[in-house]
Amino acid sequence: MKEKEFERLTNLKKMEEKIYEQNELQAIAGIDEAGRGPLAGPVVVACCIMPRDSMIEGVNDSKKVSEKKREILYDKIIQEALGYGISIISQSEIDEINILQATKKGLTQSIKNLEENLKQKVELKIEKPDVILVDALNKIDTDGIPYKSIIHGDAISYSIACSSIIAKVTRDRIMRQWDEVYPQYGFSKHKGYGTAAHIKAIQEYGLCPLHRRSFTKNFI
Repeated sequence: MKEKEFERLTNLKKMEEKIYEQNELQAIAGIDEAGRGPLAGPVVVACCIMPRDSMIEGVNDSKKVSEKKREILYDKIIQEALGYGISIISQSEIDEINILQATKKGLTQSIKNLEENLKQKVELKIEKPDVILVDALNKIDTDGIPYKSIIHGDAISYSIACSSIIAKVTRDRIMRQWDEVYPQYGFSKHKGYGTAAHIKAIQEYGLCPLHRRSFTKNFI
């Protein structure tokens, strides 16, 4: 690993290392989501615990990493993680309870899925994280685990950045699968976001079951 990348990752982990040292913790989990803004598809929330000494080259806020590189990093993160949980909240549920509540629900489910994942790894002797770092969400149900809300957390927390990549890759894969069902919308390219091409397709073909009705009122 080049010195510049080592320094970048060290800075990305600085806040977490401080939390470890001050509180004598065993496990910190990061949480992030993908898909709050698109016109179509689910919102995906991921939660993971990375080893304290983890230094995966290239880990960063998922928005700053190319799609090809995210796929490579996803495999490395999943392999190295002590535990992880993923939650997928559908577009119909987003319409029913709104995107903020859907994201919060996904967050809670991802923590529970993480805990189930940890139970399968009895050799770790970790039942749940000691603290959760979450990207800019408050008033959330973390299953009784203390949490810290961090603005732009995916840019200043290694664990949140890892979770952001898990969430983004998971959602992108879902949207590429849906592209095979509804090729006229171009989901594999824009992943459901409101690009000019996507809006034009909606106006031409109407809505499909994947579209969020509460997000597309102005385009039909």
